[in-house]
Amino acid sequence: MAALQCPEWGSTVPPWTGLIGSPERGSMASLDSTLRKTAPGTWRQPELPEVIAMLNYRFDPVKINAAAFLQHLTFKNDKVKSEVRRLKGIPILVSLLDHPSKEVHHSACGALKNISYGQDQDNKIAIKNCEGVFALAKLLRKTNDQDLTDTITGTLWNLSSHDAVKMDIVDHALHALADEVIVPRSGWEQGNLGREETCKPRHLEWETALTNTAGCLRNVSSERSEARRKLRDCNGLVDSIMYIVQSQINCKDVDNKLVENCVCLLRNLSYQVHREIPDAERYAEATPLNQGPPTANKGGCFGSRKSKGKKDGDDGNGDHVEIPKRSTPAKGYELLFQPEVVRIYTSLLKESKNSSVLEAVAGAIQNLCAGRWLFGRYIRTTVRLETGLPLMTELLAHGNDRVVRAMSGALRNLAIDNRNRELLGSHAVPNLVANLPGGQSQTGRTLSEETVISVLSTLAEVMGNNVDAAKLLRQSQGVERLVLIVKNGERSEREVRAAGQVLQLVWAHKELRRPLEKDGWKKGDFMVSPNPNTSNGPSTRANGTHEDSSMPLLDKVLIPLTSESYSTLDQRERRQTLDDTADTLQVPEPFLCSCFLLTVFTRNPLHSNEHFRAAAFPPHS
Repeated sequence: MAALQCPEWGSTVPPWTGLIGSPERGSMASLDSTLRKTAPGTWRQPELPEVIAMLNYRFDPVKINAAAFLQHLTFKNDKVKSEVRRLKGIPILVSLLDHPSKEVHHSACGALKNISYGQDQDNKIAIKNCEGVFALAKLLRKTNDQDLTDTITGTLWNLSSHDAVKMDIVDHALHALADEVIVPRSGWEQGNLGREETCKPRHLEWETALTNTAGCLRNVSSERSEARRKLRDCNGLVDSIMYIVQSQINCKDVDNKLVENCVCLLRNLSYQVHREIPDAERYAEATPLNQGPPTANKGGCFGSRKSKGKKDGDDGNGDHVEIPKRSTPAKGYELLFQPEVVRIYTSLLKESKNSSVLEAVAGAIQNLCAGRWLFGRYIRTTVRLETGLPLMTELLAHGNDRVVRAMSGALRNLAIDNRNRELLGSHAVPNLVANLPGGQSQTGRTLSEETVISVLSTLAEVMGNNVDAAKLLRQSQGVERLVLIVKNGERSEREVRAAGQVLQLVWAHKELRRPLEKDGWKKGDFMVSPNPNTSNGPSTRANGTHEDSSMPLLDKVLIPLTSESYSTLDQRERRQTLDDTADTLQVPEPFLCSCFLLTVFTRNPLHSNEHFRAAAFPPHS
């Protein structure tokens, strides 16, 4: 919605000017004179330097209206924002956050919210450099006003989109955001997580502040391991975020921005969790992964019931996993990787239509399954028992490229479990093949290079030495698509190498060679040698600021194929407008001084908000 323009006064004096005494005294008269045209009784709109000067005026109504007018002028106007910064208006606005008047707080913070929104990163740095983050956090702790809390958290969300500001927010505003918004407004209380709770609407009253805060923390959690550690250790933060998501599931309202921000935050906090939590070595696996010989599929989460007498986690092929019972309830960062969290994620896979939520759920599962640690094994088993494998396999047909990439990446890590690999080899291969270039199923649906590589990597992991999976790939016209990738000359070097990897795995099954030859294929079709000039080192293909992939770089994993799993982190910074609507204009009470008859806005003039959605998954070697 386009920003409304503040009207300029013409020759008619506003009707309430008669309420103000006519004698002009001292500085009042001198300030009035700056706004008058040559003829007495006429008014002009002040220049920007004059408005900024009014921020320092001794009367509060002048400060309030000057800041409100700046808020209006900076709405979707990057040029004015930059000019305010050049004229040193930002430090003055930040200083007003410590003013005794809450009306001044509203106007000053509203202006900072608009100035911090947009592509000009220098505005965010300017706010940071004059200790704006600290001032916002201090004001957040002092106020009980819901509208002001919304504006403060919205401003911090805007600032959090810049990498250079993220750690400043973590160091100076994290505990204020948790103590004043997330924990008290979520509805969570100590000890109630894990009980059967009814849907509580308590947090909905503060949904904007919660959404803004979760969006801010979502951004800063993608910065570095130190930031993630501090977020995980923040008292009550993970507990409250989990509670919000569960309560929204109970309410059947899982596609809103609050849930999206919370789930993306959980995905980021799950990144490298097996390495970054305190005493991580105590969770390291004592036995190698993939132990036990693979066997034919004997039913499971894709259809047949378990045999009677089998315990949970017993998959019938020697890959038995017994999940120990806890003596005390999990809390804090431990909630991130408890097997019970899988039930939250599978509920979202079933209920959500929000692409960002689905992508974040898959990323969280992928992160938890990464690394050689006990809880990774427990999560892989629990996803199978909670019927997560068929849910994720079906979502491989999703129309969103990033959802397909996230699902295939999660399935790749889940396939490290022998039983999961057998089930996916028997049921998921056609869904994976359907995402490869070529064939009628590709009509109107083009997947990115990174997604195609992710699918190929998952195919390689799922197939392994499973001849039944290779047969299913052949029946699904997978060989045709793989050869097309290798030979048509239109695919990238990375895609060619990944497809060649899968073709080699197919040809390695001797019992398949004769049927393949009858189909018209030759040995040379399956022997693809990587370009020696690109076999080592990262791809040089430009992909923007961040590596935009849920897969590790091809060079690190696919040649040769390893059993190492990988993690995803939410780093994409794609701007979206959250709050693009204008407040209703109203005529205010008569102002106490005649020097500022230039705005007719309430304390909530036009404003906008900003957030950066997550989802670039960097490689993990």
